[in-house]
Amino acid sequence: MKISPKEALEKLSEVDSPFRTLFKHGSLAVEIYKPEKVDLQQPHSRDEIYVVVSGSGEFLNGGKRTTFSQGDFLFVPAGVEHRFENFTEDFATWVFFYGPEGGENNP
Repeated sequence: MKISPKEALEKLSEVDSPFRTLFKHGSLAVEIYKPEKVDLQQPHSRDEIYVVVSGSGEFLNGGKRTTFSQGDFLFVPAGVEHRFENFTEDFATWVFFYGPEGGENNP
């Protein structure tokens, strides 16, 4: 299976939402996410990974702020407050949710 960023963004444009689920397999769900001006996310019940498709900005993750740009990998454990801030208009990211509700435990 293959989904390009261009194809993902075209599918996203078909719905009135900043995100769209594109693939599911087992506990894995893959979405494309492109907020406009403000990221209104709330903490999620499963672990998640972001891989930035385009754009740049700042990412707040559990009280820690970092910058991000195209190609960056970002991890957020389940239940942690997070959001993208001060991002460029072209910002878009893949989102990968996986694992059990409540997240996986670190050894």
